[in-house]
Amino acid sequence: MKKIRMGMVGGGQNAFIGGVHRIAAFMDGEIELVCGAFSSDETRSKASGLSLYLPENRCYASYNEMFKSEALLPKGEQMEFVVIVTPNHLHFPIAKAALEHGFHVLSDKPATLNLSEALALESLIKQHNCLFGLTHTYNGYPLIKQAKHLISHGELGNIVKLVVEYSQGWLASKDDEQSKQASWRLDPEKSGVSCCMGDIGVHAANLAEYVSGLKITDLCADLTSTVAGRTLDDDGTVMLKLSNGAKGVLLASQISLGDENNLKLRIYGDKKSIEWSQLEPNTLWLKSNTQATLQIRAGVGEMCLEAQRAMRTPAGHPEGYLEAFANIYQNFVAQIRAHNNGEKSDNATFDVPGIEEAVRGMAFIENVVIASQSELKWHPFTLDINKNFPEQN
Repeated sequence: MKKIRMGMVGGGQNAFIGGVHRIAAFMDGEIELVCGAFSSDETRSKASGLSLYLPENRCYASYNEMFKSEALLPKGEQMEFVVIVTPNHLHFPIAKAALEHGFHVLSDKPATLNLSEALALESLIKQHNCLFGLTHTYNGYPLIKQAKHLISHGELGNIVKLVVEYSQGWLASKDDEQSKQASWRLDPEKSGVSCCMGDIGVHAANLAEYVSGLKITDLCADLTSTVAGRTLDDDGTVMLKLSNGAKGVLLASQISLGDENNLKLRIYGDKKSIEWSQLEPNTLWLKSNTQATLQIRAGVGEMCLEAQRAMRTPAGHPEGYLEAFANIYQNFVAQIRAHNNGEKSDNATFDVPGIEEAVRGMAFIENVVIASQSELKWHPFTLDINKNFPEQN
C-alpha cells in the first residue's frame, strides 16, 4: 500500500485553516502532500510550497495550471485528490476543474457560493465518476458518533425536540472586521448570501441532521446584522420542523461576546435525551426523568464501532478538533482506496459528508435568508428556490 497523494488549493503561509487541514491529513500517515497552488499570488504560492518541502516544479501559480500539469504525470505520481481551502466563491470553479481532470475533491464547507452551483456540482460528480467529500468537522467526534448510534437504536425513543446552538464572539464589534478571515466572510461576492448562517449555522444544521437522522422540512428564520454597516448577517435564530414532526431551534451567532467556539447539541426523545458540547467533546450526557443522568466518556465502557474507530487516545487523554478533522480525512482515504479497487465507495458507507450534505447545506443557507426576509411564518425547506420563491429571481 502507498500513501494517498494530495494536492491543495489555498492554505498558504499565514492561512489558519490550511495548517489545520495539513495537520489532520498527516495525522494517520496515510496522506502525502505532493503539490499545491497555495495562493493567487504566484510568488506567495511558490514560497508556501517550498516551505512545505515540495519541489519547486510542483508549487503552482494557479489551480488550473496545477490540474493540467498533474494530469500529465504518470498515474503513480500525480495527485489523487485535491483539498480546497479557499473563500467560498472559489469552491465551485476549483472543484469543477478538478473533477474535469479526473481528481477527487475534498472541500471546505459550504461547498459552493450558492445552491445552483451545488446542484451543478452534483451533476459533475456523477458525470466524472469522482468522489466528493465535505469537511463538516464536528461529525468526526467519537461521542457525536455514539450519540447518533444511541438515537438510531431507539435509546431516546421518538425524537420530539432538538436544540442546536453555535455561538462565537469574534465579530462582535466593528474593529473585528480588519482581519483577513472577517473581510471575505462579510463580503457577499466572496461569502454568498450569508455570513453567520453560511459560516457556522450550516455546521449546526448538518450536525442536527447527522445525529438525529431526521431532515429539516420547514423553517422560520430571523437573521440580523447587529453591527452597523454590515450587509450580511452576524446573528440568527431559526425555528425548525423535522421530518418526523418534531420541532427544533437553531441558534447561530458571531457577536456573542466572550464565546469562543461554543457549539452545543441537545436532542430530546420521549424516553431519554442527550446533550453534547464541543467545548467538552469527550463527554456525552444521557438523561431521563426516571433514572440517574449518565455521563458517557470517550473510551470508557462500551462504544459503538463508529465511535471506537474515531477514538485515537486512551480514556482520559483529551482529543478534540484536530482529531475530529483527521477522522474525516481518514474516512475519505478509505473511500478513495475502495474506489481505486473497484469496490463500493459511496459516502454513506464510509461516513464522509458528501454532495448530498453539500446541496442540503446550501439549500439551508438560502432558505433561511429567504425566510428571514419574508413576513410569512413558515417556509418549506426546498431545493428549488426559483420555483418556490420566484420573487427572489
